[in-house]
Amino acid sequence: MSKPVLVYGVGVAGAATINFLLRQNIDVIAADDHLNEMKHLELNKLGIEVVIAPSTNALRDLVANSEYVAPAPGIPENHPVILEALSQKKSLKTELDIAYEWESQRVGGPRPILAVTGTDGKTTTVMMAEAILQAAGRSSIACGNTEVPLVEALDMQVDSFVVEASSFRLAFIESFRAEASAWLNFDSDHLDWHESMKSYEEAKARLWRNVAAADTAIGVSGENAVMRHLQNVACRRRVVGGSGDYRTIDGVLSGPQGVIIAESELSRSLPHDVVNALVASALCIESGLATSSHAATALSSFAAPHHRIEFIAESRGVRWFDDSKATSPHAVVTALRGFDSVVLIAGGRNKGLDLAQIAQESARIKSVVAIGESAGLIAEIFSGLKPVVMADSMLSAVEQAARLASTDDVVLLSPGCTSFDWYGGYAERGDHFAGLVRQYVSSDRSQGVIS
Repeated sequence: MSKPVLVYGVGVAGAATINFLLRQNIDVIAADDHLNEMKHLELNKLGIEVVIAPSTNALRDLVANSEYVAPAPGIPENHPVILEALSQKKSLKTELDIAYEWESQRVGGPRPILAVTGTDGKTTTVMMAEAILQAAGRSSIACGNTEVPLVEALDMQVDSFVVEASSFRLAFIESFRAEASAWLNFDSDHLDWHESMKSYEEAKARLWRNVAAADTAIGVSGENAVMRHLQNVACRRRVVGGSGDYRTIDGVLSGPQGVIIAESELSRSLPHDVVNALVASALCIESGLATSSHAATALSSFAAPHHRIEFIAESRGVRWFDDSKATSPHAVVTALRGFDSVVLIAGGRNKGLDLAQIAQESARIKSVVAIGESAGLIAEIFSGLKPVVMADSMLSAVEQAARLASTDDVVLLSPGCTSFDWYGGYAERGDHFAGLVRQYVSSDRSQGVIS
């Protein structure tokens, strides 16, 4: 009788993994550091043994008595269960490996997989690629680091997958591969999960660990870490941007097959939007799943997901944008490069990252509104460089920004930090900001009053 699989962490991905394994008639033991009553009841109904916050000895026994350990993406690489599995030389399988291995054995053959990783821009690029495949008549789904884990997507009536591959999911993979895969960029992030920048980079690089000769690896020009790894990949390689295979020529997005779409036809054409569109096009075209024409059709009507440099409103010549998803300095720098004169709202709970990177684009910043736990650090970074005001609430931040901004300025909420000091997540932060901005715009503009 085979041993059960130990699934550690029972959030969205962990729960999906448990349900998938049960459907394959594989025994499961679940464990988590914390477990709410509702989740506990759900697992009990499935007949799953659940261990909460196991002791050192209990954890050792759990790992020893398991076939392999399936850590959820939220379980960091220095967590005791990871260290114990490594000590016992037990396999670690994330949901990407589990899903890939089963899909490889699918009756009728495996379905095509595209994959995207990067510090920033993954979600948008994955959604663009999904839209292109759908324009080509395919029933594709964006999965992985989305609301739908890959193991859950396997049972859906789709003919292809576009996987958002976070470093958390890539860190332990041994078998996962994609017919076309892209690495967008690399910068400081998730150092609350990874032990170092080195291990973070190594996790990202595992995207290309198992490429076959007929696969395509796609990297972005100017991203030094990405290009260093790309040159050693043993499959077809494509470069996006600069003088690469997919680039912009006289305002037109182009690839080896010719014209894709004019920048002016994109619903939004900030610099990173163009790069993301080129990468998504390269993924779909190089894999043979779509054509340039399909890419043009999808990209001309594509709307970026919420909280990613999302336009909220304009009042008195000032445009307001919600970039609450920007929880790293690299993401803030990317956003700033799309504008010329910005009143920046930044701060929150830092993930141990170097927020001073934001000052790289200080020439584009008119003034700064510092918020949250990191307000003091933000103020220190810009002291003597740009005017800084402090705000003790989002309401105050919007009021301060309204006073600082003038015609042709942009007010940009791009925090560079997580939201967990004031909010339950970046979406809640962005929604609150957007609501306050709309209230401001619809109020007495002459007084700038927010009731």
